[in-house]
Amino acid sequence: MTIKFLAEDDRPREKFLQKGKDSLSDSELLAIIMGSGNKEESAIELGRKILTSVDNNWHQLSLLSVKDLMKFKGIGEAKAISIVTALEIGRRRSGQKNQKKIFISNSNDAYLALKSQLSDLRTEEFWAIFLNNNNKAIHISQLTNGGISQSIVDVRILFKTALDHFSTGIIIAHNHPSGSLRPSREDINITQKIDEAGKTLNIQLLDHIIVTQDSYFSFSDAGLL
Repeated sequence: MTIKFLAEDDRPREKFLQKGKDSLSDSELLAIIMGSGNKEESAIELGRKILTSVDNNWHQLSLLSVKDLMKFKGIGEAKAISIVTALEIGRRRSGQKNQKKIFISNSNDAYLALKSQLSDLRTEEFWAIFLNNNNKAIHISQLTNGGISQSIVDVRILFKTALDHFSTGIIIAHNHPSGSLRPSREDINITQKIDEAGKTLNIQLLDHIIVTQDSYFSFSDAGLL
């Protein structure tokens, strides 16, 4: 059964217009993005199947690649790209919301400021929060992105950015796609290197956060800074 044969109240686009976006289920939202299903399933049914495969979790869905999505019958390259694009827009929107000047008082504040940028990635990225004397975030930016196992940061670029924004404190962060919260020897070494460089420039390294999909590790909380 295709969407055009459903009762008008069950058509996601019509439902969106009549009742608003909040009235739509997750599968209905996904159906609008896809536009159509396949010969056996409506877009809503196909959307429900896709979401069920990731335990109805949008974060898990965002980890699927175009090729992963194309394994579902009725999902071609164009539909798969539309789904991935919609999820990426949501991720970027969330990140822009965090660009406002926010007060960072502890490791959890730093984690929340960077969670949307780092938690769902399949490769490592290195980010930094630059703070003023009042511990307000005055700039948040990505510095590097790398492979599955590590992302190398250029300490010179890190501190040039800090100086450009008149920052007095830095919080660095990167993600572990593996889900492990244990810092590697490379993580410890780069932390020590940045800490020493910061002392020379009177720019304090306040913390180093390792982010996974649903948790984080703080060097400061663990007494490693």
